Amino acid sequence: MNYQQTLDWMFNQLPMYQTQGASAYKEDLTNTILLANYLGNPEKQLKCIHVAGTNGKGSTSHLLASVLQEAGYKVGLYTSPHLKDYRERIKINGKDIDEHFVVEFIAAHKSFLENTQLSFFEMSVGLAFDYFSKHKTDINIIEVGLGGRLDSTNIITPLVSVITNIGLDHTQFLGNTLQAIAFEKAGIIKPSIPVVIGEYHNETKPVFIKKATETNSEIFFASDLITQNYTSDLIGDYQEHNKRTVLQTLKVLQDTTDFKIAETAIQLGFQNAIKNTGLQGRWQQLGSNPKVVCDTAHNEHGLRIVLNQLKKEDYTQLHIVLGVVNDKNLDEILPLFPKNAIYYFCRPNIPRGLDVLVLYEKATEFGLKGEICNSVSKAYSNAKENAAATDFIYIGGSTFVVAEIL
Repeated sequence: MNYQQTLDWMFNQLPMYQTQGASAYKEDLTNTILLANYLGNPEKQLKCIHVAGTNGKGSTSHLLASVLQEAGYKVGLYTSPHLKDYRERIKINGKDIDEHFVVEFIAAHKSFLENTQLSFFEMSVGLAFDYFSKHKTDINIIEVGLGGRLDSTNIITPLVSVITNIGLDHTQFLGNTLQAIAFEKAGIIKPSIPVVIGEYHNETKPVFIKKATETNSEIFFASDLITQNYTSDLIGDYQEHNKRTVLQTLKVLQDTTDFKIAETAIQLGFQNAIKNTGLQGRWQQLGSNPKVVCDTAHNEHGLRIVLNQLKKEDYTQLHIVLGVVNDKNLDEILPLFPKNAIYYFCRPNIPRGLDVLVLYEKATEFGLKGEICNSVSKAYSNAKENAAATDFIYIGGSTFVVAEIL
């Protein structure tokens, strides 16, 4: 199989959560452990920072990787989902995994992967750990896929655990209260391993403290401990929280391990995060006159911050290209959107994409007016046709809408 055939095979093995939704969620780590044992437990050879959270874990992971690269380390980075190419998920020093490594890994282990009925995400985690181990990385930033306690990445014993924040998302799997979701995310806290909490609520702080006490893990609340005055090429109001989380994590890493990170590495790592890691889709400007910005925020917590940021922009008319996936709570997120914008409703081109007519009818109930478009690209082209030079176009609602534009 060539690279594309290999990807097609991986995507078709068992449902892929990002595209299929609930049917792909697994409630134990049995298969991941079987795969790790079969591969010789490459995860045990890795030094890692484990990053969970409802929002901000992608930006936090990329910022950490960027700083550690600037400090001179060989840094593995595992994140999900990808926007354009599967290889974005697995990087060393900002360079995507080689196509031939993906092809050879699947070819070598195909019968085991089939017989064990591993999911797309499980085999991706095994592939990443094998890749980092074979390339002898100095440190690896591992982003949780979904939740924490039962996520396939949760077979590692990290140097530091990080939980960025807690919001109501994926409630069908993680619970419908902040406390329940915090419990799932806190599942990455390991015995005697320090944990950094980025943001907390009155409901979630006791959950984290209880878990850290049970595991004898020192706990750090970054929002209470760290003052943030660094500039970064990752713009967006929400990055202020992520930067504090990163600074606290770096401090803990230096205080508890042999890793050395100079002040200049932190400054350069923040300033060059996009260049160093290739991160996309975070308040990313795609055009001027009219100004065009896309952002992958897709739940109530993330959208609230991004839409507040929109209010600070100066424009004549706001145009919003909007599509979502079918497990979003529309009653929760649609009231956040401005009524004075012109909307271009669309459906991301994945099985999980919400039917555009359903989105349109629900949006109308909340006073959001616009047109139905038969694709994301058509929605974007219509917005560009209608927008004047002094207008603003925002593209969002789903990672997959942004992916199609990029």
